[in-house]
Amino acid sequence: MAEPTVRDEPGHDCVLCPPLRFRVNGMAGLPGESGVIAGDRDFFLIPDVAPLAEGHLLLVTREHHQCAGDFPGPMWERAMRWRDRVARLYREAYGLGGLLLFEHGPASPQGGGACVDHAHWHFLPGTAGVRAVVEREGRPGVPADHATLQARYRAGRSYLLIEEDGAATVHPGDGVRSQFLRWAVAAGGAGRAWRWQETFGLPASRGRFLRTLRAMRAAADALPGAVQPPDSHQ
Repeated sequence: MAEPTVRDEPGHDCVLCPPLRFRVNGMAGLPGESGVIAGDRDFFLIPDVAPLAEGHLLLVTREHHQCAGDFPGPMWERAMRWRDRVARLYREAYGLGGLLLFEHGPASPQGGGACVDHAHWHFLPGTAGVRAVVEREGRPGVPADHATLQARYRAGRSYLLIEEDGAATVHPGDGVRSQFLRWAVAAGGAGRAWRWQETFGLPASRGRFLRTLRAMRAAADALPGAVQPPDSHQ
């Protein structure tokens, strides 16, 4: 008999696992499963439900993993190939070669200020200056790779993974405010709404989601074979 997965356990109510997956999309009248841009056996790619900007994507694990520090080696390698695919989509859609990759990796459920403890990477086209904000907060980074994230996760230390300008760094994540990426992109939240609950479902936010979906699908169509993995079942 197969071991039950985390999502089968009593009381498991992760918003990125079935049956709650895409519930928030439905609340905003946005595509859920039909809004998945591409996927494989481990991951799926979809616009963020309250995009910070056009092109804001989430790479989400199909099964429940707490963070990328919890990935086995082959899954990490697959995640990095997805990162490269997103970069190609951004170049095709927006003419931008750079991207921001951000993960708030909790070492424990709801740990380190993370509001969703299901592994997901945020992607934004271009550069948002998030690393500089993190370092101004007194959280210096070191070069990031899978072994570094695994070590932090296994030691019970939450982390922030940031890739900007082609360089990936990992920073201390314990005690970070919830929705830190949104706060950082909004330059500390001064003068604009940055919490997803403040923009979720509003016409401007819905428009960004739908424009992102159209742009990413058009880019994927223009790059046949470059985005959809051979073992995809989407």
